[in-house]
Amino acid sequence: MTPVMPNTTPAKLALSDGTVVKGRAVGHIGTTGGELCFNTSMTGYQEIFTDPSYYGQLMMMTYPHIGNYGTQPRDDEARKVMVAGIICRAFSDEYSNPMADRSLQEYLEDNKITGISGVDTRKLVRHVREKGVMNAVISSTEMDDEKLVRMAKDWDDMEGLELATKVTRSEAQTVNGKDDFRVAAFDYGIKQNIINNLNQRGCTLRVFPAKTPLEEIKAWEADGYFFSNGPGDPTATAEYAMEAVNYAKESGKPMFGICLGHQLMALSEGLKTTKMFVGHRGANQPVKNLKTGLVEISTQNHGFAVDEDSLDEKVAEVTHINLNDGTIEGLKFKNFPGFSVQYHPEASPGPHDSAYLFDQFIDMMKEQK
Repeated sequence: MTPVMPNTTPAKLALSDGTVVKGRAVGHIGTTGGELCFNTSMTGYQEIFTDPSYYGQLMMMTYPHIGNYGTQPRDDEARKVMVAGIICRAFSDEYSNPMADRSLQEYLEDNKITGISGVDTRKLVRHVREKGVMNAVISSTEMDDEKLVRMAKDWDDMEGLELATKVTRSEAQTVNGKDDFRVAAFDYGIKQNIINNLNQRGCTLRVFPAKTPLEEIKAWEADGYFFSNGPGDPTATAEYAMEAVNYAKESGKPMFGICLGHQLMALSEGLKTTKMFVGHRGANQPVKNLKTGLVEISTQNHGFAVDEDSLDEKVAEVTHINLNDGTIEGLKFKNFPGFSVQYHPEASPGPHDSAYLFDQFIDMMKEQK
C-alpha cells in the first residue's frame, strides 16, 4: 500500500467564550459551526457521525485515536453524515480493516464535513464540563481569531431550534418484517438500527415523515406507535408533533418512545423539558432500572431532558434514572399504554443491556391482539 501523506493544512477551533485552539485540517477544507459537544465512546465513530440526533452539532471525540478502521456503508445509521464537523486528538490517515471500503478522510471529504485534528481534547472536554455546552466554529480557510469567535457567538443556539424536519425522510416508507405486528414509526431522525430491531422482532413498519397528515397515519391501522430520536429542542418539535402523539394516545394502542420521542410523550402529558448544562453523550452511561434494581450500561445522546420538578405522579412514573446525575431516563405513562426512555437501547455498536425494551413493546402489542 502506498503511504498516505497526511494533510498539513492548518485549522482552528474557536469557541463562543473566546477560546481558540490550533490544529490541522481533516475532511473537507472549509468553515463550519454548531453546538460543541463530546462523545466518550471508544468505537463507533461512523455510527456517531451519522446519528441524526447530532444534526447541527460539532462532535468532539474523547477517545484519542480516530479513523484507524476506516468506514463501510453498513455502519451508517442514516443516509448521510449528520454532524456539522468533527474534532479529535489524533486522526488516522490510513486504516487497517479488510471490511472497510475507504478511509475516514475520504468519507468526510465525500460528505463535505470539515474537521480539525491535533487538538488537546482532554483539556477541551474539561473546559466544556466546567463552562457548559457552547457554540463553536471550525475553519481551515479563515485564520483570524476575532472573526472566528464572532462567528461562534452569532451561530444559532440549539435551545428553541426545530431540526427534526431537516433530517426526516421526504415520504412514508414501508419496511417489511414478518408482519406479526404493524407499527407506525415517526421519523424525527430515526436510526437504522431501531428499524432493524423492530423488524427482527416481527414488525412491519410504516415509517412516516415528521410532518404527516393525520388521515395518512390513521389509514395504516397500526398495532403500535413508535416515536423516534431526533435533533433540536423538543418543545419546538412538539408544535407539530403533538397531533400524532395525541392520536396515538387516543387509539389506546401501545406506544414506545426513544430520546426525542420520550420527550414528546412527556410533553403531551403536561411535563416539561429542560436544556442540560452539558448533556449525555457516550456508550458508558449507567442507568438504574427502578423496577428490577439492575444497572444497565447505556448509550446516550441528548442535550435536553424531562424536568424532574415537573413530574406529576398522576400521569407518569419514573422507571429509570441516570446514576451519574439522577436525571430521568425512563417513564411509564398512566393514562395510556405507553413507555419511553431517554437513552438508546438500539445502539450499534454499544451495550445491549437495554434491548429488552423492544421486547417489552412487542409484548404489549401481543397482549392487545
